[in-house]
Amino acid sequence: MKIAQVAPLWERVPPPTYGGIELVVSLLTDELVRRGHDVTLFASGDSQTLAKLESVHPRALRLDSDIEEKWMYNFLGPSQVYQQAEEFDIIHSHVELWALPCASFVQTPTVHTLHGSFTRDRRTIFTQYRTQPYVSISDAQRTLDLNYVSTVYNGIQIEDYPFVAQPKEPPYLAFLGRMSPEKGPQHAIAIAKQAGWRLKMAGKIDVVDTEFFEKEIAPLIDGKQIEYLGEVDHAAKVELLGNASITLFPITWREPFGLVMIESMATGTPVIGINMGSVPEVIAHGKTGFVCHSYEQMAQMIPAALELNRRTCREYVESRFTVSQMVDGYEAVYEQILKDRTHGNGLIHALRSSLESIVFAK
Repeated sequence: MKIAQVAPLWERVPPPTYGGIELVVSLLTDELVRRGHDVTLFASGDSQTLAKLESVHPRALRLDSDIEEKWMYNFLGPSQVYQQAEEFDIIHSHVELWALPCASFVQTPTVHTLHGSFTRDRRTIFTQYRTQPYVSISDAQRTLDLNYVSTVYNGIQIEDYPFVAQPKEPPYLAFLGRMSPEKGPQHAIAIAKQAGWRLKMAGKIDVVDTEFFEKEIAPLIDGKQIEYLGEVDHAAKVELLGNASITLFPITWREPFGLVMIESMATGTPVIGINMGSVPEVIAHGKTGFVCHSYEQMAQMIPAALELNRRTCREYVESRFTVSQMVDGYEAVYEQILKDRTHGNGLIHALRSSLESIVFAK
């Protein structure tokens, strides 16, 4: 199968540090290549992949200080791939609304993986293109009436996350995510203080979140009870999660998936999360962590989470959230879309033949 993967340009593929979508695209693309598919990745030129790389922009936009209006570059990937659409059996877009208009004007089918949530304005745009095929990354994400082909959970390369049977001493809580209000680092700090635990945090600070970090987070970092490690690479991320007693996931928005949860559980560390978005689908409540209804309850559940079996956390991820399972899901989606398209073309051909027969009979 000839497949085009269209990635966002904000980070390279795979991301050197933080970047959930780009990590998923990387894992998916490389595994499709290993399975014998002819894959072309449309991404930033500094990306690394087993597929053919079509450079849409020389480097990740986040690293390009010469560009002021970076959002405008979101059009480049779709523009480039749809000029070559006839070369592919299917186009897989990870850039959401930026590909929607172009997809309507080519014969090659496009499937869109939804990586975000639906704001009011985004709902308006997606509704205009509701009949295009979509993949949700959790059932909770389906808050808009669209043509969903399937739900395919994100997966990770389990071998990249060594299992840690015993957390490090002295014990600590972990938080990993952007330093933004949506990810909830302010709540992670409050939980740690309420429970009297040490907290180690890591994550990038986007420009739009600089003021929030400086006003709400930085004054609470003392380097003792509350520690901020900065933006970490994969090795440091695995060390942070694996050595923790518990990982906190105190989001304030409807998270569509949340890779941090499965990354933590893969190392053996249970997760305590708030009951929003995909959290109840990703955490096995009472087995690999706890799904709570308030941030105060999250603090209260720490003693119970310490009693959970870390091996069970690992096995849970192995059974549900691996790259192999994710790619199985996407292969089934591709096959279904191509099958439906062939069936549709057959019906059109049959209808055309019938009409011609009626015309010529007269």
